[in-house]
Amino acid sequence: MGDYHINIFYSEEDGGYIADIPDLESCSAFGETPEAALAELEKAKSAWLDAARASRKPIPSPRYRPAIYQTPR
Repeated sequence: MGDYHINIFYSEEDGGYIADIPDLESCSAFGETPEAALAELEKAKSAWLDAARASRKPIPSPRYRPAIYQTPR
């Protein structure tokens, strides 16, 4: 399994940074800095994958690629 794409953005509403993994539904985390949000997301990703394995739910392969990273086939 390869690496998942991660989005990190500032949220005015939350007053901090949100990091998420689009391929893993509802896998996101909050931090006061981008680095803190990323560190929390790594914990959330691990918990998400552990829960999926424990409940025998499918784990999606990385597939999300923003348009700026897509390459023509």
